[in-house]
Amino acid sequence: MDIEKRNRLLSIALGIIIVVLGYYLYHSIVDPYQEVVEREQMTKKVRYRMGSVRDALVQYERKIGNFPPTEGGLDTLVKFLKTDSMMVARGDSLFAPKNSNASYNPDSLIYSPRPPHPKFEYTLNDTLRPQIYLLKDPATEDKIGSLENTTNLNAASWE
Repeated sequence: MDIEKRNRLLSIALGIIIVVLGYYLYHSIVDPYQEVVEREQMTKKVRYRMGSVRDALVQYERKIGNFPPTEGGLDTLVKFLKTDSMMVARGDSLFAPKNSNASYNPDSLIYSPRPPHPKFEYTLNDTLRPQIYLLKDPATEDKIGSLENTTNLNAASWE
């Protein structure tokens, strides 16, 4: 094998190695960033959904006079959203997911959009006046309200 042919083969082999290593370098930089962006988008979706549940709880409290009880509270809220005439008529405009093609479904409102889609945790403290509640996302530290402090009524931990 002459030198010219050997140099050409080495150049081709090194070129292929450079392209492959460039591909892996690109993905080692971009993929972790994409995961961060996707995680942030999911956090925004979860917080928006929790805000929608908060709005529904406020509507329930205005209509009924108190918040749903702890036991079966979110299921009671869903039943209210399905049976109250104003909530049925305006539910799409009040609680529809933003920036999404998904339609409004009262049954899915109380579940986190983050897989595996756990149900939000709801607890009512009815020993204080006014009644206060705590709505938590089981997958994160995000919460709305407090069980001890009435000034945190309807206040989100991320706001």
